[in-house]
Amino acid sequence: MADVLATVRASLLDHFATEPDEASVTFLGADRMVILRFGSPDDGAAHYVSLGCSAHPMGDPADLMADPVRGPRAEVIVSLRGPSPVGLARSVAVVAAAPAVEGLVLEPDALIDLETPLWQGAPFTAFLLGRSDIDDVALPGPLSPVSVLSAVPITATEAAWVRLKGAPAMREAWEQDGVDVTDPRRRAASPA
Repeated sequence: MADVLATVRASLLDHFATEPDEASVTFLGADRMVILRFGSPDDGAAHYVSLGCSAHPMGDPADLMADPVRGPRAEVIVSLRGPSPVGLARSVAVVAAAPAVEGLVLEPDALIDLETPLWQGAPFTAFLLGRSDIDDVALPGPLSPVSVLSAVPITATEAAWVRLKGAPAMREAWEQDGVDVTDPRRRAASPA
């Protein structure tokens, strides 16, 4: 069987063209989650990418005959400007571990609400998942490719808006309001 995580890591190194800083988080009963932090001189943002979620395909935990080879695989990336927020790595790891721990399937437009600040002093309590600018990582057949999903920190108010109107409406409101979702100190959008 192919080493999925080594393949994903190599693809991330190729995409960012730099070596990352690395932290790891372990949850009882789950595989270790590694968080890679890539700096970007182009946009001044740091990119926090999970590595570990894609080791196994995601699926319905109630499915007694889950396919151990095929099925969606994903990692998540959070991009923020400024210094590294204390506690963000743990929140990224919680989202990345959710498929193994809670049976969630991470996919675009999913709302992952942790109901607690995503980092120390943050007004954000949830992530809105979407497509990132990182290409899917191809794996040898019959393994499904790995999607690297963007995870945008959102406030409780924005999470309520997503539940009411949907993820595309939230993204449209951000665009109309000129909201920089990579700003860790931004205020919540006020969609109409």
